[in-house]
Amino acid sequence: MSATLSLQPPLAEGLARYGFGALPLEALVARYAAPESGSRFIEVDGFDIHYRDEGSRDKPVLVMVHGVMASLHTWDGWVTALADHFRIIRLDVPGFGLTGGGRDRDYSGERLVKVFGMFLDRLDLKQVSLAGNSLGGYIAWNYALMQPHRVERMILVDPAGYYMQKVPLMIASAVLPGAGVLMPMWMPRALVAQGIKEVYGDPRKIQPGVIDRYYDISRRPGNRRAMIDIFRVLVKANREELTGTPNRVAELKVPTMLMWGERDRWISPRHVPMWQRDVPGIEVKVYPGVGHIPMEEIPDESAADALRFLHA
Repeated sequence: MSATLSLQPPLAEGLARYGFGALPLEALVARYAAPESGSRFIEVDGFDIHYRDEGSRDKPVLVMVHGVMASLHTWDGWVTALADHFRIIRLDVPGFGLTGGGRDRDYSGERLVKVFGMFLDRLDLKQVSLAGNSLGGYIAWNYALMQPHRVERMILVDPAGYYMQKVPLMIASAVLPGAGVLMPMWMPRALVAQGIKEVYGDPRKIQPGVIDRYYDISRRPGNRRAMIDIFRVLVKANREELTGTPNRVAELKVPTMLMWGERDRWISPRHVPMWQRDVPGIEVKVYPGVGHIPMEEIPDESAADALRFLHA
């Protein structure tokens, strides 16, 4: 943990070093949402959403939506590669990042999609392309079902959408006895680090500072409680096979590209044929040796594929 994010007094600082408690929101904002970074906050339906508005203002709009445990920073590589071609909007999904949780603790899929739509309305974004990873992919394609006339093109990166078959250990742990009490208070850095290594196909590609960033932001006040609530929603949806249905996916009319890491341990690449079956004409790119977050693990290659598709 960075010294700039240490807690006071000394006893609290000592406990914080071992993963107990939250970090001061002001310190997190100063480090991960400094004004020069372009970060902004906007209130939407009870959430103080952290977002960035970057790139070329006179270009088409591309909105990026991250997945579980992540933040808008996971798209850094794509922003660098695509900023000359698009006005890029990326946000911290409710419950994660610097957006944090909501007072009502409602993180159902329907609520997240609704809040996402309200966010676009608040920014007066009438026509956009979408890029969504994991849970962010679920939000993107469900929004595209609701508002197809507002979505030009869509890129889904290892998206949630079908029965997951095997829930990742970090998510499954949310329903263990006592997890609802212990995990909001204490989550060791080693557990977060292990989760990040699981979503990379090759952990050697994890850049310096990435684990610290994930760990620090996970300790935003309220984030651990929100994470447990969201994980429980995902476990329940998985058990009931309600994460998404082939019939709903088959209703997609938006030109769509599907990206998938061949070593994805969280959502199996065996889902790729299901998407091809239910969305005729979908363009598919599978990356050998890559995990659950290709936009972070191989940003240059995946961004180049995204640019080609979006400019098609």
